[in-house]
Amino acid sequence: MLILAIDTALDHCAAGVLNTDSAEMIAQETLPMKRGHAEALMPLLARVMQQSGIGFADLDRIAVTTGPGSFTGLRVGLSAARGIGLAAHKPVVGVTTLSAYAAPVVSEDGASPVISAIDARHEHVYYQVVSGSGEELVPPQVAAIDDVLAAARHGAPHLVGNAAAILAGRWPAEIGAPVAVDTQSGPDIVWVAWLGAAADPAQAPARPFYLRAPDVKPPATAVQQPAQTALSS
Repeated sequence: MLILAIDTALDHCAAGVLNTDSAEMIAQETLPMKRGHAEALMPLLARVMQQSGIGFADLDRIAVTTGPGSFTGLRVGLSAARGIGLAAHKPVVGVTTLSAYAAPVVSEDGASPVISAIDARHEHVYYQVVSGSGEELVPPQVAAIDDVLAAARHGAPHLVGNAAAILAGRWPAEIGAPVAVDTQSGPDIVWVAWLGAAADPAQAPARPFYLRAPDVKPPATAVQQPAQTALSS
């Protein structure tokens, strides 16, 4: 199976092509960036596809991160994935950013719980807790950092994600230090591809997984004004 993976959810723009038959990433590229995903993604995809030596029609599936993450970045990746899928008549599956962060640790089947954490700003994080074997212990949610520390009840964890260091710095001393802390700007595109290959298209839709509403909303007057105008006409 040939999988095109796309990730624009956080502070990088990444894409890669996985051949599951040979268990090989035949092409991949990651560009660190906090903004500018819209301008960077399509040229990056063109380079990755050229490096892979295959065409979009040769793909079996497209996988894309669905969040949580940047609202703007997520829309860029999802729009590109859907567009390619529509044009090439290929299924598109969604992979959550939290699961992609945890995947390489879970693949080792360790004894420690794994906490994936993404900075949601304002003293909050998006997080999920799974066992070392991948069993869900705490479902994906957004919470205050102090509330996340209650996950210490599951034991000293392996912390992953761009907020891993934030949690590690405030981890309760009486519980013992985390067994490992992996701070990454975004998940490894290799694992986005592998999770996309394993996903059931019927159960993994390519739609945003926000966990909370955008920080910026239109003013109430901007929404109400058209209705008032219509009533007065």
